[in-house]
Amino acid sequence: MEQRHLGRTGLRVSRIGLGTLTWGRDVDEHDAADMLKAFWEAGGTLVDTADVYGDGEAEYLLGQLMEGLVPRRDLVISTKAGSVPDPDRRFDGSRGHLLAALDASLARLGTDHVDVWHVHAYDPDTPLEETLQALDLAVSSGRARYAGVSNFCGWQLAKAATWQLAAPGTRTRLASTQLEYSLLQRGVEREVLPAALDLGIGLLPSSPLGRGVLTAKYRNATPPDSRGASEHLAPFVAPYLDDTATRIVDAVQTAADGLAVTPLQVALAWVRDRPGVAAPIVGARNAQQLTAALSVEALTLPDEICRALDDVSAPLHRYPDHDWSTL
Repeated sequence: MEQRHLGRTGLRVSRIGLGTLTWGRDVDEHDAADMLKAFWEAGGTLVDTADVYGDGEAEYLLGQLMEGLVPRRDLVISTKAGSVPDPDRRFDGSRGHLLAALDASLARLGTDHVDVWHVHAYDPDTPLEETLQALDLAVSSGRARYAGVSNFCGWQLAKAATWQLAAPGTRTRLASTQLEYSLLQRGVEREVLPAALDLGIGLLPSSPLGRGVLTAKYRNATPPDSRGASEHLAPFVAPYLDDTATRIVDAVQTAADGLAVTPLQVALAWVRDRPGVAAPIVGARNAQQLTAALSVEALTLPDEICRALDDVSAPLHRYPDHDWSTL
């Protein structure tokens, strides 16, 4: 699998990442093992997790698999901290919480460092410089090799990245940002992606298949074994089952038919090769699903197909997202 630099850093990652959101909850240890082995054998390196995935079980399971199945040195482990199970405070970006969460993550993963450590979301109740100091301390102590943020909007990302660049050698520059990005969700193109490109931050798209909808499996009905039929994941899929999504999925299916490939491959290749993207993070239920996603490695979409997909899925850009002439 082709390797790409993560933002303006020397770290290289596979251009498809493996997500573990459902590990330890919907994905058991056997399916997780099969997926990790298939991913590694295909040349994949970037594995993304978080301290809240499966209430910590995803990290623990990944740590168990690294003991005997896949060498730790062959993987680029990315995890996140900052989300908390508190209805009154969904995110805690305080230095104390973040560093304690990192130590707990390392214990579950069974490693002395993670390769990339992300703040899971912006915390409006903590000064941003305090949150960012936790990243500096994590890197300077060797517990994390690189640092990034997740779910930051445009101004939050620009502020954080600029703060880190203000004192080179003292602060750790942001390597990456992780947000949802697909043909069904192009909101990052308004402000986040332009900021990331300008500041040399690599984008790691989550849900690159539109929460599974871009595979076209929901075109006629909801498969009983899908996320859309799952009691706790159905609300996650529902926003992308509207008329706008149907129009985009139809276009993806048409492109797939013309290229003799699958809708999954078309949708994933589109987002993988967008400017600024380092590696889409793909979640799967089993090794068969993951292998289908990894088969996109051989596909590059023709320019005319990309333009057609761009047109049918184009988000509304007006002042001040672009310039005054659109006012």
